[in-house]
Amino acid sequence: MAEESKSSLDALSALCKRRGFIYHSSEIYGGMPGFWDYGPLGCELKANVKQAWWQFTVRGREDVAGLDATIIMHPKIWKASGHLDTFADPMTMCKDCKKLMRADQVKDIYADQKKKPQPKVAGSDFFCPYCGGELTEPKPFNLMFKTVVGPIDDPSNVAYLRPETAQAIFAQFLNVTATSRMAVPYGIAQMGKSFRNEVTPRNYTFRSREFEQMELEFFIRPDEAVELQYGHVVTLADNPDLNGPVQDDWGWEVWHKYWVEQRKKFLNAVGLPTEKFVEYWQKPDELAHYARACVDIEYDFPFGRQELEGIAARSDFDLSQHQLHSKVPQTVFDDPLKQACKKLTDDDKAAFIAKTQAEWLDWKQKAASAKAGKEVVFSDEEKADIAAKAKVFCENLFDGKYVPHVIEPSAGVDRLMLALLCEAYEEQKLTDEKGKEDIRTVLHFNPKVAPVKVAIFPLIKKDEAQYKLARDIFTKLQKKVNCQWDVSGAIGRRYRRQDEAGTPWCITVDEQSTKDGTFTVRERDSMEQRRMSYGEFLAMMYEALEF
Repeated sequence: MAEESKSSLDALSALCKRRGFIYHSSEIYGGMPGFWDYGPLGCELKANVKQAWWQFTVRGREDVAGLDATIIMHPKIWKASGHLDTFADPMTMCKDCKKLMRADQVKDIYADQKKKPQPKVAGSDFFCPYCGGELTEPKPFNLMFKTVVGPIDDPSNVAYLRPETAQAIFAQFLNVTATSRMAVPYGIAQMGKSFRNEVTPRNYTFRSREFEQMELEFFIRPDEAVELQYGHVVTLADNPDLNGPVQDDWGWEVWHKYWVEQRKKFLNAVGLPTEKFVEYWQKPDELAHYARACVDIEYDFPFGRQELEGIAARSDFDLSQHQLHSKVPQTVFDDPLKQACKKLTDDDKAAFIAKTQAEWLDWKQKAASAKAGKEVVFSDEEKADIAAKAKVFCENLFDGKYVPHVIEPSAGVDRLMLALLCEAYEEQKLTDEKGKEDIRTVLHFNPKVAPVKVAIFPLIKKDEAQYKLARDIFTKLQKKVNCQWDVSGAIGRRYRRQDEAGTPWCITVDEQSTKDGTFTVRERDSMEQRRMSYGEFLAMMYEALEF
């Protein structure tokens, strides 16, 4: 790959526009910041990324079901999830040039400026990165887009475009559980549009106001339920085989690590080598108050290392919040758990309750201390509240009831596409047999996500036999994969056009083809050519497209 720099992103974005991957939205009217349109090749790449994710995450498993929910949902969902109250970025405005920006991005914006302004206020270390003016105090700015449902523009009719796809999964958890006939542990997956009114969308398509997500909510038993049913809980210290079949006695941390490994496998499968991304395990003081762990898989983009996707262990927070606000129980009934608990004596149950109370208190105090940056000791009243909730929780477990916990792998389609484009882009210096230098621009897409799988050419357009055979091959392949037909220009120029599109294979029908039915297959990355029959090519192509 070419050296990663700001200029490489500029070159990539120029290629994306020229070849029909990505355009500025509403460009003829000056465009809209944070909104992007995907052209002929871009929409094919996007469809392939989503199809690959769906195949890997849903269809390739027996324990995941799908969902396609609405973009606009009941506003109480966003109250329950916390988005109405806390989903905000710190926003500041320049008092001179009136530009708005996220306060936590001011230094990054300044670093990106080619001409760096000096502060107009002496001694200031927090100034406008565009003009050097004085900035206002940061204030929270809610990122959700508002809309109105119905004919009357009234506060009672206010709704929101969803800022994430996950909450619909939680809101439909009971319905999917009932209709899919699946039992915990199992997952619900969804792909779809989300909207965030980013203050300063930047870095090409990385941070946009309209984007697509691919999210999985994988519901698991609480560790306490696993212990009651199996007499133990498998932890990472037990060195479980994360590459083998999943096990019912896994605890939450094993499930979490399992899904981290699954996400890495997927990224490898679609074309991102392991050495190009890193796992960042969030520190205790960085975690959300309800999270037990969170891993960000980060990729080295030309503009720096940034989060590609996250895998969070979210405990039972989401379903419990919807249970609280909707007054609809989000519990599941686990008959094997109930049967196991019937064998417990009253003393066994009392000991289990006491153990759970102590563990909850210890975990919550450690989490609170990490957030505060100092040791936190709960009051007697707070301790009593934790003990009471732990007791109710245990009594429900004895009856075979619990609110499932969840592991959430969450990825952005647009971010993954950008990473794949950055990883695939290369400018190669070539020298022919006469010593003449040339630049070949190529996108080294994995065949699984390449927008065009194969291009078909007759070597000589005017040769009727070559043309007819090439059209026959094109028509047959067109029913199987996305193909392109090209008869314009010299064969070398046609190859270069397909290199820029990232097409893995080019088929050229020549004079020999009309005699024995074989054709030349030119491989994109090596540029090597070999003769193949139609059946041989199909076998090779299908093998490359399999997961």
